[in-house]
Amino acid sequence: MPTDYTARTLLLEGADATAFAQAQFSSNVQSLAIGTWQFGAWLDAQGRVLALFHLARLADDVLLLLLRGGDAASMAQSLQRFVFRSKVKLTVPEPRALSTGPALDTYAARREADAYVLGCGDHSMVIGASQPDDAWRQPQIDLGWPWLPNNTLGALLPQALSLERLQAVAFDKGCYPGQEIVARLHYRGGLKRHMHCVVLSRPIDSGTVLHRSGENGIQLLDVAGDDASIQALAVIDDGLIHAIENVASIDTDEGLSLRVTQSWSA
Repeated sequence: MPTDYTARTLLLEGADATAFAQAQFSSNVQSLAIGTWQFGAWLDAQGRVLALFHLARLADDVLLLLLRGGDAASMAQSLQRFVFRSKVKLTVPEPRALSTGPALDTYAARREADAYVLGCGDHSMVIGASQPDDAWRQPQIDLGWPWLPNNTLGALLPQALSLERLQAVAFDKGCYPGQEIVARLHYRGGLKRHMHCVVLSRPIDSGTVLHRSGENGIQLLDVAGDDASIQALAVIDDGLIHAIENVASIDTDEGLSLRVTQSWSA
């Protein structure tokens, strides 16, 4: 199924909003200044990414999450179990149109009338625009900013998505779900899957799993482009990359070829 790029958001409000987010999410939320955003993730106990998001601090006690895949209502319901006596309110606004805005400094966040604008350098993302568009997708694939199809939620470790590079994972803060496993991979290594930017020989749905010699070594994330040039972010097994590192393209069992143009470590 094609990926849904509607803006699905979650608001955390209250005196303990930042402390709650700091304890639950993998990024260093306490370092986030008002009027800025950072990448963040919510992990399960095994360190796998349940949600990836832009986390914006709109006020001292207000945080806004823009999910890069997944369902905000389900995430809020799961998070609610950890609120206990914390002074934090979780609100799930209705899904809104997501569109491309003018250039704005990366990590800037601001409100414009009823919309929220997140700066991404040579463009911005507008939550609540009058009309949706997806022109932001191609430059973000070039940047290595993944959008997670439903079949990848709870299946991938942060390092496989290059989240350390995006500063979505902090190692100098207190504990959070999955922190021990993620830190062990960071300091000791051992991960055998990494993210790459690839050019595809033909269109295919985001989230597709591709096989080579019967093994499912290629997980496509988001796919963008037209018939002339189709690019995607893909998590590929290191063994497969090493086996074909001198080959111009990877031919899959599905009759699709892909060419690696850029690779990212953790």
